[in-house]
Amino acid sequence: MIKAVLFDDEYIVVEGLAQMVDWTGLGIELAGTAEDGLSAWSMFRSIRPDLVLTDIRMPGMDGLKLIEEILKEDPEVCCVVFSGFNEFEYVKRAIEIGVAGYIEKPISEDKIEQTLRKVLGQIHKQRAMKEMSLKLELNQQELLKKATWDLLLFGGEALNEWVELYGETEAIRGIAVLVSGRQIDLPVSDDYRAIAMTNGQEHVTVLIQYADGIVQELAGSISHLHFPIGLGNTYSDLARASMSYREAQQAFKTAAFLEMERLVHCHELDRMLSVSIDQFHEREEAFLVSLQSGNRALLEQEVDRFIAWLREARISSDMTERLMLKLIYESLEVAERTGVRDNLGFSKPYLPHVEIQEMAAKGKLTQWFRQQIDMIIRAIPPLIGQTVHHEAVEKARQYIERNISRDLSLQEVADHVGMNPTYLSVLFKEIMGESYIKYVTRSRMELAKSLLRKGYKVQEVSEKVGYMTPRHFFDVFKKYTGMSPKQFKDS
Repeated sequence: MIKAVLFDDEYIVVEGLAQMVDWTGLGIELAGTAEDGLSAWSMFRSIRPDLVLTDIRMPGMDGLKLIEEILKEDPEVCCVVFSGFNEFEYVKRAIEIGVAGYIEKPISEDKIEQTLRKVLGQIHKQRAMKEMSLKLELNQQELLKKATWDLLLFGGEALNEWVELYGETEAIRGIAVLVSGRQIDLPVSDDYRAIAMTNGQEHVTVLIQYADGIVQELAGSISHLHFPIGLGNTYSDLARASMSYREAQQAFKTAAFLEMERLVHCHELDRMLSVSIDQFHEREEAFLVSLQSGNRALLEQEVDRFIAWLREARISSDMTERLMLKLIYESLEVAERTGVRDNLGFSKPYLPHVEIQEMAAKGKLTQWFRQQIDMIIRAIPPLIGQTVHHEAVEKARQYIERNISRDLSLQEVADHVGMNPTYLSVLFKEIMGESYIKYVTRSRMELAKSLLRKGYKVQEVSEKVGYMTPRHFFDVFKKYTGMSPKQFKDS
């Protein structure tokens, strides 16, 4: 029987899931529930469950921090998180931490059961592997491969076991890792030993080097291989093999996306230009405008321009994935607002943040991204949701007017209307005929002019129209009217 705990700050969610799921039928004992992070942490340490299901946002200690502490104490615990639709950054962080599953709210019976069955499969698989490793007498080579995997994943924590299995290590000058989508057959040499392994679509080769200059030598010997290969740095400290592995993965993913059919050293990534946020915002706004129009041909053009920009700017693979996901989630938000998201034809929970990693590893990132956007645009009719859009902008405008005396950010207004800030900015400019910033500034200046005419002091007016310092108010007012506040008041 698998022991599980359930954490969520919404009592109705906790009770609903407790009643909704056939825990016993799934082979799970629901051992406890909690409604805040600190109580959850205490319960975890007391019960020691196999499975933790938790909301991302909770009082006391949020779900992400809770998962971090749990995995520090027991890395084998499977964690599943609940999250709202617009919590992409939290979800991305949860994936980075190492959650086993993700469920988007509202939670349906099908969603929770499907996720639980998947996680239970992982738990049973882990247990079976443990039992098998204890029972089977693996040969030395297989044991070494296992220890090498542990070395790549856990670094120094697995070093002693690896050294014990490897034997003599005094002659080792360095260790480096190669990652590719295909098997690499390296020439035999007394100057190094290659330990080749596979992990799904990922082929990993660990180079144990007995002489200097091995990387340069191998780069020449495999130059005939015309497919992406990532190479990490060489480290004399064997415990840093895990770092070389991560570097090699990053280099491989970037090479695959940029269609660099050759060996790419991680050093090359440092020379690649970092993303220009301003440039991305330009591409993002153009994308959202074309999406809103419902014009499929126009949107396809913008997708082509976006992908071309990623490649021309040589954006790193991690940043590429992040930007693609941002556009996908923004597209889904458009679908959500037009009432068509439920008609997208999802046969299972839609988890683009999981799929994108798989596609990147397979070198199919571009094709996958095009498919996701195409799927969404097909469900959105032309001239989508104009009434909904006008209502959202009008709601935003009213909120601005009510809070004009405060330092009012676009993010705050977007949160109020339940919309992505970039998308709201695009809609606001389209419907109001001016940008959010210009509208807020104009509203403040017109209010300031009215207050000055009524005899209010400049300091008082500055505070009432949302400027923290009179100097800032002075500069903006003069730029807007051509006069200082005092000159205007006296005129």
